[in-house]
Amino acid sequence: MFNYQIINPPIFSFDEKIVKIIFEIIDLLQEKKQIWTLNIVFVDEKTIQELNNNYRKKDYITDVLSFNYYDDFDSLKDDDIAWELVFCEEKIKSQGLEYGLWEEKEFYKLLIHSILHIIWYDHEDDDDYDIMKELEEKVWNKIYWK
Repeated sequence: MFNYQIINPPIFSFDEKIVKIIFEIIDLLQEKKQIWTLNIVFVDEKTIQELNNNYRKKDYITDVLSFNYYDDFDSLKDDDIAWELVFCEEKIKSQGLEYGLWEEKEFYKLLIHSILHIIWYDHEDDDDYDIMKELEEKVWNKIYWK
């Protein structure tokens, strides 16, 4: 199962039990188990915009960036940091209000989406979008519609 660590916790509160459940559910849905560490980092708008511009050549504020540090995981040790998710706290708050989820549920929604990205799911075409969306809904429903 994933290991993770939270760097710079946000000001808004969230239930770490739900975060663990998200990781457990995604782990159960995958054939290949992920045993490496994922950093979850919270930053401000200026920092995420700089990262988005530096790494994606997109000069705007985004809600989350996903970094995958390896193409080949064979040589990694169990506790090596393989990925990083960088969240913009202000964007989570504003989107949470906009979508009626509030920041806690918006964070969970973005976390699910981002974890799927780092384990090679994408939404570049309609088929991939449908697969990823279905997985997101499965995880969300297991949390909120047990």
